Amino acid sequence: MADVRVTYDRTVDAAYMYLTGPQARVKSARMYPCDPVDVDGMINLDFDEQGRLIGIEVLAASSKLPEYLLQSTERLDTEGA
Repeated sequence: MADVRVTYDRTVDAAYMYLTGPQARVKSARMYPCDPVDVDGMINLDFDEQGRLIGIEVLAASSKLPEYLLQSTERLDTEGA
């Protein structure tokens, strides 16, 4: 199974899952917001110029993602740095 880089900032309760290689410098060409009513929150999907999914942003991450995942993320806030 491939490793996926996940970052988390507790101060804004936002997580980001990078679905590209660790050395890849791919820019988002298009962002698709999921319907906040359907997912009970904000989840944004980022796509590259070829239409490939390259990342997932999860707002209110502590209520959407399992705690074990948040504990194993790369922390962006000062508390976990």
